[in-house]
Amino acid sequence: MGKLLEGLLKLQSIERDLAHVRRRLKARQNAVSIQQKRIDQQQENWEALNAKAAARRKDADRIELDLRGSEDHVAKLRTALNTARTNKEYAAILTQINTRKADNAKLEDAALRIIQEVDAIRAEADKVHQQIDQENRRLAEIEQTNAQEVARLRAMMDDLTARRAEAAAGVEPAALAAFERVAPRYDGEAMAVVEVHGKRPPHDYICGGCYMSLNAEHANALKVRDEVRTCDNCGRILYMDAAAGVQA
Repeated sequence: MGKLLEGLLKLQSIERDLAHVRRRLKARQNAVSIQQKRIDQQQENWEALNAKAAARRKDADRIELDLRGSEDHVAKLRTALNTARTNKEYAAILTQINTRKADNAKLEDAALRIIQEVDAIRAEADKVHQQIDQENRRLAEIEQTNAQEVARLRAMMDDLTARRAEAAAGVEPAALAAFERVAPRYDGEAMAVVEVHGKRPPHDYICGGCYMSLNAEHANALKVRDEVRTCDNCGRILYMDAAAGVQA
């Protein structure tokens, strides 16, 4: 392998490290926003539960108001019962009283069920609020550890960026341009080894990046020339592994 491809391989090694650090840095930066989003979702859930509890409490209050009005009416009917002049009038008022009492019992049951529902909703809201407190503490921990790790990763980025610039300076402009066109597409993996299948000619040649077949012309040229040749399928810059010991 000649100086050109060796320089590109060195550049790729640094580019891979840079891509790895970028991913770690992005993950660290995203960790805070992800945690905050989790807290915001729980906060929305807590507020929705409180709103639901308040609405159901109003339903219970309306029923209790209706119940008090109905009980007042029963009291008036009892007064009227004492002043009934005939048995028929007495029986009619008594029927109204019994009907009202039955309706009131249903109202009492309905109000009780709603109050029990409200208690259950509020208990659930309390649990969510406790979770919010826990997640807020977790957020503080993430922010603290992230600050240290982000600073460390940024220092690594600065060092790798300087090393990359030094390595890039040793590569001829046309080859460097080819490398930089491909590198972002494959997260720094701009180059691919030519894989050789078969111990004796004719060999089958495979791109080590996309695993598609290669024209033998690429391999034959790279055996004797130090030049940029790219995979016809994925566009990665090809190189031969000298340690493979392939027979011509």
